[in-house]
Amino acid sequence: MGCGWLGAIFEWEGVIIEDNPDLERQAWLALSREEGKPTPPAFIMRRVEGMKNEQAISEVLCWSRDPAEMKRMATRKEEIYQSLQGGIYSLRTGSKEFVNILMHYKIPMALVSTRPRKTLESAIGTVGIEGYFTAIVAAEDVHRGRPDPEMFIYAAQLLNFIPQRCIVFGNSNQTVEAAHDAFMKCVAIASKHPVYELGAADLVVRKLDELSIVDLKNLADIESPEFGPVEPEMEMEPEEEDNRSNSVGVDDSFWVDDWIPVLSGIPRFGTVGCFVTIRVLGQ
Repeated sequence: MGCGWLGAIFEWEGVIIEDNPDLERQAWLALSREEGKPTPPAFIMRRVEGMKNEQAISEVLCWSRDPAEMKRMATRKEEIYQSLQGGIYSLRTGSKEFVNILMHYKIPMALVSTRPRKTLESAIGTVGIEGYFTAIVAAEDVHRGRPDPEMFIYAAQLLNFIPQRCIVFGNSNQTVEAAHDAFMKCVAIASKHPVYELGAADLVVRKLDELSIVDLKNLADIESPEFGPVEPEMEMEPEEEDNRSNSVGVDDSFWVDDWIPVLSGIPRFGTVGCFVTIRVLGQ
């Protein structure tokens, strides 16, 4: 059972573990050479960050739209990446301490990644954080990665929270965009981008352990007695009945001369009068 007021959704690389974007770039370049494809320029490599492999192949690199071919190249690219990565994972400073705090307060957590589930679960065991996450969303669970909000929306469903009660922890502007599109708040971790580039996030920190439960409470804008005092509710004094009328009636009669014919374009043949009654209601 969770605390009931907040769900936390974490990205894997660059948030929980150290990220090496250069390995991702090398994997794509190696695949392009194997497939005889043009070498992707740097701005294309930036666009595919956070996407599923199939999504990047079809929508950005435009190498194929055949599902079987996309799947084959996506699998091969992941094999190249894993061989370069070597199965070595390192927790980011402060990440385990922070998720321990959330565990203490029984805040349910989800982990999202575009890595295959088998790879992700093996890595979680390697760094010793099994059992921390209520839900895991991997590449097989969604059709699209960032900047599409699908992964975060699905994670919220698995946590049984509406999106507005979830906070996403990521390390890129694509993550911020996806979280906001899902109506979630976003905390950006300045692990591969400088703080000033992440200004669109609701909060920016360099390490997760810079955050506190109070920060999350303020960010979620929720009053919860479990995490601090709640201001007492003000009791409203009953209003005394007043037999006097609360409305003031003002009857006024006046003649409006000439303006009706002028506005309507009707030629003026005389005086037009109208009787007006004005009634003002009191507070």
